Amino acid sequence: MLDSDLAMLYGVETKRLNEQVKRNLNRFPEDFMFQLTQDEVVRSRSQIATLNAQRGQNIKYLPYAFTRNGIAMLSSVLRSEIAVEVNIRIMRAFTMIPQLVNHNTQIIERIFNIEQHQQETDKTIKVILDRIEDASPKLLPEQVFPTGCVWDAWTYISDLVRSARQRIVLIDNFVDDRVLSMLTKRADGVSATIHTRYNEHFLTDLKKHNAQYPEIEFIQLQHRNHDRFLIIDEKVYLLGASLKDMGAGLCAVTEMSITSVVILGIVE
Repeated sequence: MLDSDLAMLYGVETKRLNEQVKRNLNRFPEDFMFQLTQDEVVRSRSQIATLNAQRGQNIKYLPYAFTRNGIAMLSSVLRSEIAVEVNIRIMRAFTMIPQLVNHNTQIIERIFNIEQHQQETDKTIKVILDRIEDASPKLLPEQVFPTGCVWDAWTYISDLVRSARQRIVLIDNFVDDRVLSMLTKRADGVSATIHTRYNEHFLTDLKKHNAQYPEIEFIQLQHRNHDRFLIIDEKVYLLGASLKDMGAGLCAVTEMSITSVVILGIVE
């Protein structure tokens, strides 16, 4: 502790405290008390309130620092009641410090062990998730479904629908309630539009669907189209069969390089 801090605690001037110490220098060897260098004062000036210095300039004096033993020795040279009482409190605080440090060290070690265990757990979970990801089917840009693979085709298109973040547009001559069921898998806030031919039964199903679920917009195709297209956000997929019949016969789904703007421009 610095002489100025001790003087404040003891209720005396720093100058008076140092005078008493100098009268008893034989009681304060170097391991009890030492004087800071100017460089040390400059580096610690923000913590020394009694120094009248600006950026290390105009230092009036170099303060003294007292070790634990030096503070204990002060009680023999400062004999006022306040000094004795304060000295007792300081020494008790010094006694408590090792206990606090030891206690906190144990807590820190426990926290460190918990963090280490958590890191190992996170690594294990990552390995498991990576293996699940590797084993999971991927949304390939090209997919061929042999005859009879109705479920595989249905799940593939379902994953495409779930992947949409903004919009889904289906261009298909033949649509029924199975397509409406498929589009209910889309995420919240994703719009859905179907370009198809007029069909009274389909429009009845669409009306009932829209009464309960987020609306699917119907747009009448102006002419019959041979091919079917599914637009997911900005990606365009060419469907080898109507969405409701995917997998019933040999068919393919292919991601195209053409933009959605071009396809919709032609259709509309």
